[in-house]
Amino acid sequence: MSNIMRGSCRTDRSKKRLGETMSHKHVGGCDHVHTHVDHDPIDNHTCHCSVCKRVTGQDTTHVVFFKHDDLAVDNPDGLNRQPFNEQNPDGPLELCTCATCGTPIMLDDKMNRIRVVVPNLMGYDPASMPATYHAFYDPASGAPAPDDGRPVYEGLRPDFVWPEPS
Repeated sequence: MSNIMRGSCRTDRSKKRLGETMSHKHVGGCDHVHTHVDHDPIDNHTCHCSVCKRVTGQDTTHVVFFKHDDLAVDNPDGLNRQPFNEQNPDGPLELCTCATCGTPIMLDDKMNRIRVVVPNLMGYDPASMPATYHAFYDPASGAPAPDDGRPVYEGLRPDFVWPEPS
């Protein structure tokens, strides 16, 4: 599943949908499946984990968590679902891609706690929801330590609390 997050429909949904004024705080998706959020994220980090590296093909990945019911999908039947982590296919996260064009739309939690977006790959404006810290950084990986002034953790930030399922 390496680099599955490379869809062919690259419309920048963060600006404005064709014929629609921007009426939501954040919009994303592709031409076939639209998503939107009117709430602030519950977590927003730069991820250094091996799964994100393998799936996105990026050295680090800007990851944004929303409460499950806060991120709306207008065409859920237009999604293909596959395990986010092919090495843990029964894990809680599914990568949802557009069934028409293959664009990654979101990660959906089978436990209905969160929905996750990778802004630069899923049609969102990364600048509108900047990462606040570094997660899953492992000094043993050999990667240089982040030096941008944001906190660095070996996992999610210590005060993060998983929301109750919706």
